[in-house]
Amino acid sequence: MSSGSAGVRVVAVVVTYNRRELLTEALDALAAQTRPPDELIVVDNASTDGTAALVRDRYPDVDLLELATNTGGAGGFAAGIAHALRTAPVDGGPVDGGPVHGGPVHGGPDERPTLIWLMDDDTVPEPGALAALLDARERAPGDPVLVASRVVWTDGRDHPMNTPRVKPGASRAELAAAAEAGCVPIRSASFVSVLIDAAAVLERGLPVADYFLWNDDFEFTTRLLRGRTGLHCPASVVVHKTGTFGGTDADPGDRFYYEVRNKLWLFTRSRGLAPAERVLYAGSTVRRWARTYARSRDRAVLRRGLRAGVRDGLRRRPRPTEDVISAAMRRYDP
Repeated sequence: MSSGSAGVRVVAVVVTYNRRELLTEALDALAAQTRPPDELIVVDNASTDGTAALVRDRYPDVDLLELATNTGGAGGFAAGIAHALRTAPVDGGPVDGGPVHGGPVHGGPDERPTLIWLMDDDTVPEPGALAALLDARERAPGDPVLVASRVVWTDGRDHPMNTPRVKPGASRAELAAAAEAGCVPIRSASFVSVLIDAAAVLERGLPVADYFLWNDDFEFTTRLLRGRTGLHCPASVVVHKTGTFGGTDADPGDRFYYEVRNKLWLFTRSRGLAPAERVLYAGSTVRRWARTYARSRDRAVLRRGLRAGVRDGLRRRPRPTEDVISAAMRRYDP
């Protein structure tokens, strides 16, 4: 894909699983960007609905990465980022937990700094979404390692599931510097349209693939942003086509297990949060769990998820990311 502008190389990574129609919307929107990405990687998480065939037939320029097992959003983004880093023109060796089957990462023929644009298959960016992220990054003082889009639902409302909060304790200087670029400083972001610096990933590591789903983006982005600058850019707009409109305290049903287990892994094993932040976010988490439980129509399911999540979160540790995504790739291509 032609970049349409100089200075940086942008690799878009889209993770998909059994959502052909939504993926088609996302890929068409990426092709229609006023500043298209230079490369596009689609990670197919072992879809069974013909997704891989559709991508090969309709989007021949897309770099399709097919996994043999569904590794969830966490594994899909870890595999996609690792794949993007194989040719990233940034200094350094392998990232923590990858890249799989790749060895050290060296500069390629394109020596522009590499940025990686992450999104789910139900994310439809407006035509100027990437251009706005790049403009904010260029205008911001210093070197932000992450810039996140404004995420709206299908009716134009800000999507509460993907709305970053202003960085707790941000100084007046930080707020003013971000405002110069039309942004606000943030401490975390979701995988629904976030532009990250490949060099920061080489230093801080890939997403933890064993999270499977939930909190993987929070853990990854807090780890990238600890001691660094991240921005929320309202001028970059994407539509998140979730089935329902709701926030993080909506009843998750059986998925509550992953919320509990992964939060315990985050608070006890991740390097993303400082000690004071662990206390702050742990308190916020407990309050949100209480609201979720109070509103649930099937509290027995949540109690089972809580018990199993606490057990596995305390007794187990996440498997190494390279092991998770290497196994998926080996089973696909022995």
